[in-house]
Amino acid sequence: MGVVDREFEKLEAAFQAKVEAEQRIEPKDWMPEKYRQTLIRQMSQHAHSEVVGMLPEGNWLTRAPSLKRKAILMAKIQDEGGHGLYLYSATETLGISRDQMFDQLHSGKAKYSSIFNYPTLNWADIGAIGWLVDGAAITNQIALCRCSYGPYARAMIRICKEESFHQRQGYEIMMTMAQGTEEQRDMAQDALNRWWWPTLMMFGPNDSNSAHSAQSMQWKIKRQSNDELRQKFVDATVPQAEFLNLRIPDDQLKWNEDRGHYDFGEIDWEEFRNVVKGNGLCNRERLQARVDAHEGGRWVREAALAHARKQEARKAAAAA
Repeated sequence: MGVVDREFEKLEAAFQAKVEAEQRIEPKDWMPEKYRQTLIRQMSQHAHSEVVGMLPEGNWLTRAPSLKRKAILMAKIQDEGGHGLYLYSATETLGISRDQMFDQLHSGKAKYSSIFNYPTLNWADIGAIGWLVDGAAITNQIALCRCSYGPYARAMIRICKEESFHQRQGYEIMMTMAQGTEEQRDMAQDALNRWWWPTLMMFGPNDSNSAHSAQSMQWKIKRQSNDELRQKFVDATVPQAEFLNLRIPDDQLKWNEDRGHYDFGEIDWEEFRNVVKGNGLCNRERLQARVDAHEGGRWVREAALAHARKQEARKAAAAA
């Protein structure tokens, strides 16, 4: 073993010891390249998901059933844009530019959450997204507040607080519809039927098939495995559905007294893989919308940069 190899082993051992001691890794600290790349992949995917997640809800801004609902939904969408900004900024501390992240998204190299490739067919879907999708996000993101990478963990604290309001507004929509007319109750049940299984897919593949989960847990990027998080979400959500008098669309769902958890049916992983590959109902529509928005705003970015350059030139001239 060469001197370089021994030095690398020492650095890696010191890094892991710091992680085990629950000390945060900061941008200027030494870190393994695989750790950095894992964070870039996960954090940029998270940022992309926040921004793409604005699209299915944005379709309903002009069709919200009241001014109150419109204002709440607009605030929620603005929050998601802010979450994307926090996360892009945090990811930039790892040495990747925002333009690079956008290029990866627009080329299809970078992924975003598969859940946003499903359509919103009626107003009840907005309730289901808030209740189920944001509820699943909170389940996953609470653990990320203790992520070993400092900028990511700190960004998640505020994001989780705001996501909790999103989840509550979604549940309130579903409660209102579940207590409404027969047609409204049917719409709420239909939305639950369509969003339940895609929401369970949000946590990723089973632990035995997850390529990154074990290493991410060793580095304390993640604190709980995909299956643990999925189980936690199911256990929390089934009683909420029962309170609404809505039925979870799973004939195998039942309480297991021995385990102290709900048993539930097998996820259609073929559907999950198909959506991730880009063949979902809205994959192409979502990606094209992001590309069009990016290109449409190019002149604004160029004008802002030109203005900034003029300001710097004026300052330099004044100083001279």
